[in-house]
Amino acid sequence: MEIINIKETTYKEIAEINKKVPEFGPYEQTYFEQRCKGKDPLLILAYVNKEAAGYVLGYNKYNDGSYYCWMAGVIPEQRKKGVLRKLMQYLETWAKKRAYSKIRIKTRNSRREMLSYLVKENFLFLEVVQFPKSIENRILLEKNIQEKEEK
Repeated sequence: MEIINIKETTYKEIAEINKKVPEFGPYEQTYFEQRCKGKDPLLILAYVNKEAAGYVLGYNKYNDGSYYCWMAGVIPEQRKKGVLRKLMQYLETWAKKRAYSKIRIKTRNSRREMLSYLVKENFLFLEVVQFPKSIENRILLEKNIQEKEEK
């Protein structure tokens, strides 16, 4: 049985694990630090049986009570094991404790597995940013994390 553990981490560790997620460019540590500086960042890393498997990096982007999940990635060999679900559960619990009311995340049409996951987890579509190739359209989604769901 696979054991998944989540821990808060550093920008250095995020940069290292990010290099193993093919959907993202190999960003330097300073890229993450600059984007999140002073914005209540959350950096979490997932381990499957003590091996780094994925990460989530979020920050307070909108200043409207929502929390932005900026980057979420799982190493291909560790996918379909519940790693993303555990990371997102940790993020949601963490955000609730800090009185955030919603989680927002942006993905692309080309990231079909992520879109499917977000829909299954009750994220709602807020906005589509059009690009010349529709497969690259950005899709902003949001989930209410308060006890009462919106109607």
